[in-house]
Amino acid sequence: MEPAALRGAGSEQDEGPGGLPRRVTDLGRASNLQRSNSSLFKSWRPQCPFGSSDKQENLSSWIPENIKKKECVYFVESSKLSDAGKVVCQCGYTREQHLEEATKPHTFQGTRWDPKKHVQEMPTDAFGDIVFAGLGQKMGKYVRVSQDTPSSVIFHLMTQHWGLDVPNLLISVTGGAKNFNMKPRLKSIFRRGLVKVAQTTGAWIITGGSHTGVMKQVGEAVRDFSLSSGYKEGEVITIGVATWGTVHRREGLIHPMGSFPAEYVLDEEGQGNLTCLDSNHSHFILVDDGTHGQYGVEIPLRTRLEKFISEQTKERGGVAIKIPIVCVVLEGGPGTLHTIYNATTNGTPCVVVEGSGRVADVIAQVASLPVSDISLSLIQHKLSVFFQEGFEAFTESRIVEWTKKIQDIVRRRQLLTIFREGKDGQQDVDVAILQALLKASRSQDHFGQENWDHQLKLAVAWNRVDIARSEIFTDEWQWKQVQGVSLRSLYKRSSGHVTFTMDPIRDLLIWAIVQNRRELAGIIWAQSQDCIVAALACSKILKELSKEEEDTDSSEEMLALAEEYEQRAMGVFTECYRKDEERAQKLLIRVSEAWGKTTCLQLALEAKDMKFVSHGGIQAFLTKVWWGQLCVDNGLWRVILCMLAFPLLLTGLISFREKRLQEVSSPAARARAFFTAPVVVFLLNILSYFAFLCLFAYVLMVDFQPMPSWCECAIYLWLFSLVCEEMRQLFYDPDECGLMKKAALYFSDFWNKLDVGAILLFMAGLTCRLIPETLYPGRVILSLDFILFCLRLMHIFTVSKTLGPKIIIVKRMMKDVFFFLFLLAVWVVSFGVAKQAILIHNERRVDWIFRGAVYHSYLTIFGQIPGYIDGVNFNPEHCSPNGTDPYKPKCPESDAAQHRPAFPEWLTVLLLCLYLLFTNILLLNLLIAMFNYTFQQVQEHTDQIWKFQRHDLIEEYHGRPPAPPPFILLSHLQLFIKRVVLKTPAKRHKQLKNKLEKNEEVALLSWELYLKENYLQHQQIQQKQRPEQKIEDIGNKVDAMVDLLDLDPLKRSGSMEQRLASLEEQVAQTARALHWIVRTLRDSGFGSEADVPTLASQKASEETDAELGAGKKMEERCDGYHVSARHLLYPSCPVTRFPVPNEKVPWETEFLIYDPPFYTAERKDAAATDPVGDAMELLSTIQYNAVDGLRDRQSFHGPYVVQAGLPLNPMGRTGLRGRGSLSCFGPNHALHPVVTRWKRNEDGAICRKSIKKMLEVLVVKLPLSEHWSLPGGSREPGETLPRKLKQILRQEHWPSFEKLLKHGSEVYKGYVDDPRNTDNAWIETVAVSVHFEDRNDVELNRLNSNLHARDPGVSIRWQVVDRRVPLYANHKTLLQKVAAELGAHY
Repeated sequence: MEPAALRGAGSEQDEGPGGLPRRVTDLGRASNLQRSNSSLFKSWRPQCPFGSSDKQENLSSWIPENIKKKECVYFVESSKLSDAGKVVCQCGYTREQHLEEATKPHTFQGTRWDPKKHVQEMPTDAFGDIVFAGLGQKMGKYVRVSQDTPSSVIFHLMTQHWGLDVPNLLISVTGGAKNFNMKPRLKSIFRRGLVKVAQTTGAWIITGGSHTGVMKQVGEAVRDFSLSSGYKEGEVITIGVATWGTVHRREGLIHPMGSFPAEYVLDEEGQGNLTCLDSNHSHFILVDDGTHGQYGVEIPLRTRLEKFISEQTKERGGVAIKIPIVCVVLEGGPGTLHTIYNATTNGTPCVVVEGSGRVADVIAQVASLPVSDISLSLIQHKLSVFFQEGFEAFTESRIVEWTKKIQDIVRRRQLLTIFREGKDGQQDVDVAILQALLKASRSQDHFGQENWDHQLKLAVAWNRVDIARSEIFTDEWQWKQVQGVSLRSLYKRSSGHVTFTMDPIRDLLIWAIVQNRRELAGIIWAQSQDCIVAALACSKILKELSKEEEDTDSSEEMLALAEEYEQRAMGVFTECYRKDEERAQKLLIRVSEAWGKTTCLQLALEAKDMKFVSHGGIQAFLTKVWWGQLCVDNGLWRVILCMLAFPLLLTGLISFREKRLQEVSSPAARARAFFTAPVVVFLLNILSYFAFLCLFAYVLMVDFQPMPSWCECAIYLWLFSLVCEEMRQLFYDPDECGLMKKAALYFSDFWNKLDVGAILLFMAGLTCRLIPETLYPGRVILSLDFILFCLRLMHIFTVSKTLGPKIIIVKRMMKDVFFFLFLLAVWVVSFGVAKQAILIHNERRVDWIFRGAVYHSYLTIFGQIPGYIDGVNFNPEHCSPNGTDPYKPKCPESDAAQHRPAFPEWLTVLLLCLYLLFTNILLLNLLIAMFNYTFQQVQEHTDQIWKFQRHDLIEEYHGRPPAPPPFILLSHLQLFIKRVVLKTPAKRHKQLKNKLEKNEEVALLSWELYLKENYLQHQQIQQKQRPEQKIEDIGNKVDAMVDLLDLDPLKRSGSMEQRLASLEEQVAQTARALHWIVRTLRDSGFGSEADVPTLASQKASEETDAELGAGKKMEERCDGYHVSARHLLYPSCPVTRFPVPNEKVPWETEFLIYDPPFYTAERKDAAATDPVGDAMELLSTIQYNAVDGLRDRQSFHGPYVVQAGLPLNPMGRTGLRGRGSLSCFGPNHALHPVVTRWKRNEDGAICRKSIKKMLEVLVVKLPLSEHWSLPGGSREPGETLPRKLKQILRQEHWPSFEKLLKHGSEVYKGYVDDPRNTDNAWIETVAVSVHFEDRNDVELNRLNSNLHARDPGVSIRWQVVDRRVPLYANHKTLLQKVAAELGAHY
């Protein structure tokens, strides 16, 4: 996108204060900046409490070295006086405000003031921080710069020293600078939308910076946002670019070392013709040209700065884009119109706010009309309506200029967005601004998907998914074509990261989820292929992110979104399962390379997606795995019976799924299938474990000898087999996850931790048991270990639908008890210590202190109340008076004489009552309530919990060796020989993780994708059936009907105008017929002269007919007149054309004020060009409408008119006389070869799009050119091939190419609408199609071998033909004709 040459709102001389008589006020400017005793330096400068003094010192040294100001150094007296009646210089400053050297007699004094000679640059003296008096401590930045300061220096100051982040968007606001009033509702919408787009996209807002007009509205919008938002939302960067010489009270900003801060007084009453700075802007760039009171000085610098910023590249989240720029227009006058015209000419999108007044409303009113309908009379009418009193100042030439500019603006509709309050679905200005940028980007020509990628990058950088959904992700674009956007471009990957297969859709989905871009992630998921895995992966990522999120609301939103993705996975899987159960189950265990070689089932388990795992299809699959090769309808009693009496397998008691196993003739296969089924392995291990526990209990209680008995040795062997099995589970790694990850997965399971704890405790007990001195402690440890082994039994209950969830309840209740104990400990310890201190005096035995303070207090909760606490049951025989008896507690405080307790009984009883009240009633009931809540919470999801947890049991026994302990050692020995001795690699169990062949995987994913579309379609149908959606649809239909009703009067008026024009034409024809009848009758002698009726003269009738004919011709051609040839700015020179509206293009149309400038450029090849200048003696030798020597001056459109010795452009006026930059007057003939071939794939077949064949065309790009072009152009006199073609073709191939042109077909011959055309010189071309049908064509191969760019800056390529190809407009028209002739896609 080309950056615009935008113009500031406050710089319109006819609108701002500059429009008033500019009389200069006395500012008390510094007489000499080098003198430290100047009164300007004595201004208030408090020390800034913010920031760093080092930064201030750095800024104070850097700015004067790099940034300058302008100073008038020669006093030239002006005829005007200041407001105080003082003599002023032509720069606007008084004599006292000049430097001393400027007022001394000098040779230049008395001459005309010339800024180039009389103004010099000096180090700037105004910069630093600015605070506005009486408006709080809000601080901004400011700097006074010369108008010639390079944009790169200012940008460096803003980003490096002021600390501004590079923007994602540049918003240039322009419009009226005085008498600007907006409707309250429109003002509210504008303020809210402008700040929203700036805050959400990280944009900079650039205005004129003054406290008036549009700039004031922008400032107030920023102020309102600052007051209503929090600190975390960030500051809206608002940059004011103003003229230094028009700033009121600017003397307070001057200090040679910078002001940190400078206090600025906002004095609107005393500003006069000057303006005050707006207090709500954050940064000010004050542009100085050495003058005072001159508005518009900042325009060139602001234009250059905006252009420079828009050419910078911003990287956000790994997305690198050029900073886009948009112009927002409110109200305004001639300066604003010029701003919009320059913006659209340079490719900058503009948002015009309708209802803001004047220029904005004029453009908004005509924006939807055809360019041919935008006439001088229409614009004149609109100006009279919207400008009212100011309309009297419009001259005819000004109306012509406005009409021409408005026509050109409307002609570029793709860059123009009209914001209408409450219409077109626009609710806010921010949407209109972002839509305008995307619409402009979409209208640009790009190769392939470059344009789409650019739009996507903009949406990503702005973080506006709503705009992406409405403007980018439409049916026009197919996701399967997008290969350029990947996670590699969205984040920087360090060298330490593990690389994985690149999948653009997956990468972008992960990025959107991690960046919390919910709607964008939803759109991307809808386009993903491996959708079930993708949804489960998103669910897992969101749940993990919610754990890291500190904000509760954000965490809950993530969990809700995770549940939504789980529902999507369930929805798609349900569609698949209904269609084909077997293929759906394949999706569950298919290894997905793109998602870390995992499966749907594994992801769902890791994400704890219980709803998905509890799906009927998944449970059916798990049941099938659980039963192995057995039929699932076998009763459990049959299985147990065959386990105990396995010969029953031969009787057919057990049924198998495979037919070959049903045959009784294969007993070995049946036995193998039976005993390897996970359900059988599970039952065998249960029997084995029960036997182990019984034997362990027998040894502990009956047969624990000093020397281990054979039963105890059997226990050791049994435990060794259990240890080997745990080692196998820990180190067996068929998926090659790595030891660390495998260990992490192993210890993440609670039961594995319990197993390891039980084994380690057994080893500790065994060690103590084998040492005679610690035999008894060893037995104690083993006894405790027996408890752990018994607890391990609970794991087998997970297979039970009834008992399985109860285990979860117990585990969660244990957590409740853990936290409850903290509360209970407070009361137990507090009561116990108080009771012990009151009753017992100086108890020194630690064990009895613990008993009295904790143990007895704890037992009191359960009813064991101490008898001596109230003195009634006090018995001295049950205690030890001195605490010397180790088996008795120390006696409480007592009266030895009366044999009564000495402690206050009433106090201990009261403490006991309070203690029991809080512990027994309050805390215990609280614990019961917690247990009840936990039970209800789990009970509601009992079915889901059981279905989820049974998978772990099924997976464990599916991969477990079939033999139970201790016979499992044989399996371990076999496994050791295979893996360690024979080095046989581990094999994955295909029943739970299966890697499919490529073709099978592609077919399965295509089937899944098809059913996902069905799911999304059903979701959309359900969405439409919702009452809320129906109400919204009805509202949209009502809005559409209202819009149609609003357009109906316009259509009626247009139809009425057409009918009136038709009626006028019929009346004119009738008048001509009557003239003929009257003349014929009179010539034949009928009637007398006196009786002849008075009719309009024939001449008048013909003139009317001619006007109607011209109007009809214009209507037929609409915008068919040359457009590029009427651009106001002539290319590569500062000449401006005379504005020519559409209706004034034909030479036949009267245009009395038409006075175009004359321009003829001097060319290097002067000998081959016509003379420079309009002198008749120089041009008299030229022969027009004939062959003039070697130059053919004949037009393809027939003879042209020669007037005053100069030919007239046959297509009408252009606004410029002379030959411009063309080589000759009259037609300049060119040749454009259109060389094409068919686009083919790798197999050599012709590619097609929408049935039609696709072409490739030979294109060229010259240095410094933004567009590609056809290899043609102007030809030298007497030459056959154009100059551009010769530059890319070897000279020895020129004759061969001439033959190709002779055999080619001519597709066009005539006028070319070129921006270099003038009234007296124009381009005409012949387009010849050269098409190669066969890719093995000898001439095509010869052409390719002879393509060679002489200039290294010239590029050549074969480009696929498409309407988006970035060619010049004229060349695209020729290419379209060739495509139509060949019946190819365009």
